[in-house]
Amino acid sequence: MPPLRTALLQSSGTPGDIAKNLELLDTYAARAAAAGAGLLIAPEMHLTGYAIGDAVPRLAEPAGGPSAQAVAAIAARHGIAVVYGYPERDEEAVYNAAQLIGPDGERLANYRKTHLFGCFEQEWFTPGDEPVVQAELGGLRIGLLICYDVEFPENVRAHALAGTELLAVPTALMNPFQFVAEKLLPVRAFESQMYVAYANRTGPEGEFDFAGLSCLAGPDGIARARAGHGEELVVADVDPDFLAASRAANPYLRDRRPGLYASLTR
Repeated sequence: MPPLRTALLQSSGTPGDIAKNLELLDTYAARAAAAGAGLLIAPEMHLTGYAIGDAVPRLAEPAGGPSAQAVAAIAARHGIAVVYGYPERDEEAVYNAAQLIGPDGERLANYRKTHLFGCFEQEWFTPGDEPVVQAELGGLRIGLLICYDVEFPENVRAHALAGTELLAVPTALMNPFQFVAEKLLPVRAFESQMYVAYANRTGPEGEFDFAGLSCLAGPDGIARARAGHGEELVVADVDPDFLAASRAANPYLRDRRPGLYASLTR
């Protein structure tokens, strides 16, 4: 199976303006496709912006709503799969969600953030309750988490045990937590033997200051691509053959002793 070239969009877009954020996604989808990418990952809450306060319920849409249809059209137009973050409305509940759209515009997976960070998220969102959401893309098993979720090793290990090969993580990492992108993400990829793609927001937005530093880390703990602090697109390959070889050489998953870990769930 050939490598999946993966592009990470690092941007905060235009908070509160869905139309402009869709336009930005369209622009970068074209650039990513031109660079040979088969997958574009945009940040957490890309569709609406993150620091939008009481506009969250007003701008939230169903998983199959008009903005999802617009993203599907972008994906199909450029022949590239897209992961993007957005506020999802399901009746009275609003979730911090991420959706995977296939290169033909088909909706492949929708994930609701399970671990909400800070007072802002806990005020406006309902936590999701499905820890592992996956889809097949070009023969590769893609998993979804959002930002704070990936900081819990149990979440990533659950994906590893379920066969996730590339973990796509739209994120809104703030300063002064740069170490998460710089140190923790490569460790997560190594300890659970998968590729982890972490697409962050950047710069000041409301009360927050986002760190950038988006990265795609391999199962050897080495970043294949790393963004700086401004808006940019970074591209790297996810190589299934390298992953298989790494999993064969690294004994972490084989040497687990689950019978000793029961206290972790008490």
